[in-house]
Formats: sequence, C-alpha cells, structure tokens
Amino acid sequence: MLAGILSAARRNNPRGGITGALVCRQDLYLQLIEGPAEAIDALYARICEDDRHANVELLLSEEMGERLFPNWAMLDDTAPSLTWSAQDVAAGVLEAASPDELRAPFVRLSAANPGP
Repeated sequence: MLAGILSAARRNNPRGGITGALVCRQDLYLQLIEGPAEAIDALYARICEDDRHANVELLLSEEMGERLFPNWAMLDDTAPSLTWSAQDVAAGVLEAASPDELRAPFVRLSAANPGP
C-alpha cells in the first residue's frame, strides 16, 4: 500500500507544484508537504478522504520561505530519522512538540538527501 501511495504522490505532486517527504515507521507516518497553499489544501483534503490513510492529524501548518525538498515530488525516508520512540508517540509527544521539534527530522532528512 505504501508503494502505491508513494507512486501516486510522485506522479501527481509535480502537477500541483508540491514537494515533500514521508517518514514511515511501524507505529507512525509523518509527512511534510510543501507548495502553493491551494494545492496543499486540496491534497490534504484528498488524504483525509482516502481510506488508505487512518487517524490523519495536522500537526503544523505554516508558511515557509524556502522548501526543504525542492527536488523531491515525495521523498521516502527508508531509514526513519525520527528521534521519538514508539512510547513517546503513544504518550502524545507529537501533539505537544514545538514547530522546531516537528521540523527537525525533516531538516536532517533534507540535508542528507539534496535530490534524486
């Protein structure tokens, strides 16, 4: 299922000017989406309605000056670079995290993956 989601994102995101990254772990999927506000809103609505996604929660929405993943329609983090344990996630650490804490794994991922 993940391969299908990534394939669709890589095919469809460039049409909307969307870039980003998806971090997948057994207990968590965390995604950063960049692009025009209207395109992101439309994509988020589709994600929320897609039955392949469950418990979708928006943790942070903000304007960014520069994209972290300008060369990636959707990067897949095959070696999840998150610092939170499964116990932290279950205890609600993501909901309590600051914007900088939520951005940090994506900043590290971006630095390690400048482009395809």
